[in-house]
Amino acid sequence: MTQKEPTNKEERAALNPEGKGDLIRPLEMDLESSGTPSKQHPDSAAAGARDAYKLCFGAGGIYIAFLYYGSLQEDVFRYKAADGSTFQFAWFLQFLEAMANIVVGYIGRRVVGGTEGLPMRQFAITGASQVFSKAFTSLALAKGLSFPVATLAKSGKMAPVMAGQLFLGGATYSIREYLQVLAIIGGTAILSMGKKKSSSSQSSSLGVFFILLSLVMDGITGGVQKRLKTDMSRIGMSPKPYDFMLFTNIYMCIVALVISLALGEVMTGYQFCADNPAIMKLVVQFSICSAVGQSFIFYTVAHFDPLVCSTVTTTRKIFSVLLSIFTKGHEMSSQGWTGVGIAVAGIVSEVHAKITKSRRIKSKVSM
Repeated sequence: MTQKEPTNKEERAALNPEGKGDLIRPLEMDLESSGTPSKQHPDSAAAGARDAYKLCFGAGGIYIAFLYYGSLQEDVFRYKAADGSTFQFAWFLQFLEAMANIVVGYIGRRVVGGTEGLPMRQFAITGASQVFSKAFTSLALAKGLSFPVATLAKSGKMAPVMAGQLFLGGATYSIREYLQVLAIIGGTAILSMGKKKSSSSQSSSLGVFFILLSLVMDGITGGVQKRLKTDMSRIGMSPKPYDFMLFTNIYMCIVALVISLALGEVMTGYQFCADNPAIMKLVVQFSICSAVGQSFIFYTVAHFDPLVCSTVTTTRKIFSVLLSIFTKGHEMSSQGWTGVGIAVAGIVSEVHAKITKSRRIKSKVSM
């Protein structure tokens, strides 16, 4: 039984007969008030362990799903049928990918709940810009641009965002931010020029054109998503993660289907897959990986700071590039490796800057 704090003069005198110095407290009182190290904040320790497990689960899921996703995407566009033909149906592929994401998004929304009455206009715009971005990336690969070059180039998506905000929004950036973007773009260019010349150089040039278009669409998507969050905040609505996944992919699916039908890719793409069961298997796995990976992204965002998810997805691209180089038979010269190193340094610096900025903001808030 623990002893109570002495409350009157007689009790205090019994504990401190000399009337001098600090009050002599029973040992049990000291242990009760301070606690032992092994029992201090057990709930906090348990919560920390749970967060660690959640982070491993979310980050691990993102890495596994999207590393495999990138590998499958490269395999799809490197596939050659018996007659030498290749898969060129980028919009058909985006239609199937969006369909898989709709199914998972719908199930997730039914399980965890959603927000009703969301305005659909911004979802439609961001869905359209995202599907154009993804389709242009696929077209870049279909036209001969190597996966490592395309992936590193996509890591420089901050460039069009910065350009748009500089000329339209009056934003300012530090010298470090300019250098980071230049490192990513310059490293990608060095890698591209370091690859051996081939008969497909003209197609690769077209691939560069499509990857640049993809980056432009990324810039538009970033602005639209920021506007979407602002509009939601102004009207007091808070969309849940699977709201974004479901409604964005609905509009992505609609746009991809319309363009696929206009280009005649639905029937020709399906026929190509039917004639080549191996590519059908790759396309199905690719679509499933996309949906599973998106679910892990939303899980991570729901449990951690968005910076955590951003760090995981950004560093994942580095490993995707390295995995492609080592497993897909890309021939790398010393110049090519130099380009990879410069681009990776820019990516790592960008991640480090975000982490440092986040810590600085949290430190100011806690003061």
